[in-house]
Amino acid sequence: MNTRVRALWAVCAAGALALTACGGSSGGGSSPNGAVTLKLVAADYGEKESNSSKTYWNGIATAFTAANPGIKVDVQVMNWNDIDKQVKTMIQSGNVPDVLQTGGYADKVADDLLYKAEDVLSAETRADLIPSFAEAGRVDGVQYGIPFVSSARALFYNKAVFQQAGITRPPATWDDVRQDAELIKAKVPGVTPYALPLGPEEAQGESMIWELGNGGGPTAKDGTYAIDSPANIDTFRWLKANLVDPGLTYANPATTDRKTAFADFAAGKAAMADGHPSLIQMAKDGKVDYGVAPVPGRTGPLASTLGVADWTMAFKKNGHRDQIRKFLDFAYAKDNTLTFDETYNLMPVTQDTLREMTASGKHKDLEPFFALLPNAAFYPLGNTSWDAVSAELKKSIGTAVAGDPAKVLGDLQKKARDAVANK
Repeated sequence: MNTRVRALWAVCAAGALALTACGGSSGGGSSPNGAVTLKLVAADYGEKESNSSKTYWNGIATAFTAANPGIKVDVQVMNWNDIDKQVKTMIQSGNVPDVLQTGGYADKVADDLLYKAEDVLSAETRADLIPSFAEAGRVDGVQYGIPFVSSARALFYNKAVFQQAGITRPPATWDDVRQDAELIKAKVPGVTPYALPLGPEEAQGESMIWELGNGGGPTAKDGTYAIDSPANIDTFRWLKANLVDPGLTYANPATTDRKTAFADFAAGKAAMADGHPSLIQMAKDGKVDYGVAPVPGRTGPLASTLGVADWTMAFKKNGHRDQIRKFLDFAYAKDNTLTFDETYNLMPVTQDTLREMTASGKHKDLEPFFALLPNAAFYPLGNTSWDAVSAELKKSIGTAVAGDPAKVLGDLQKKARDAVANK
């Protein structure tokens, strides 16, 4: 893994420099007096210094300035635990970045801080974004969030455990999940049949996956919150009656985080789990013979599973619209996005990179996820109250599989209405 990453960084530097001839000509006009410095703040996808995203962004910045001598890029890379807090402090102190790459954007739109995507991306670059991801970057019909990398969720299952339990194919429906879990519990002791993480790390994700399987979700078709919809209440009643109460998952899903579920699957201690592509490498490292299948729904596999994106956005304060446009068109060129996605085994957000990764034959392990991307369903990211609502979901939606689902979801619906009213 480390050797592969180091090799890819070398490719990155060479590839980025090779792009200078074509990447520097797009975008707006030249900077006044040839002296503009763009401030870029980005999240770190690396696990350690040797594969820090800072190496990637420094390579992009160097290549971009070589093609655009009047524009320098000051790169600052922050870890995920700190970036949102530090950016908030920057904004409050007036030290606003020109470009930010992080996990969400809608709160910046609410404060009228961002350029529209059409102001800082060429028509060609905008047209290359996967439509479902571009749509998820809209607030009130206007795109502000620019997708950077993506992920989709699928069902991971342990082939060896399935074989021990006499199961010949992955589950396609909820009833299949229950029946397979019962067989695993009976025939493969010591293994959690289904890993159901509804703890505070990412309860909003696991819950939405199950809700989608029953025709529900956190919002109704008109975009209003529908947390306590009949479909969602029915979903949690099913989980409680069919997985939790019979002991086919964790004893207390509300206190079990995703990292625990992933670690258990990668150690062969869990037979099934909803996961994203990062679980692939964990499973390989744990020498688990795994399979990937579409997420089972109430009556059949999900046609639209949960999609997650991280975002780039451009701030208006410093007035560097044309320079930002040049930089983003350069950064979103195929060779650059391809290098980043391959380095971190992430999914693309641009159509040309998706075609390249799909056709190259180098990413067989990601092919099930490639097929899911175009129809992915997203959190209501364009709703400026979503951050507050999501925080409440993380705290307590997991208790719906222990107590009364109607009461838990009803309380959350009230908090969602309050969050909307307070915006």
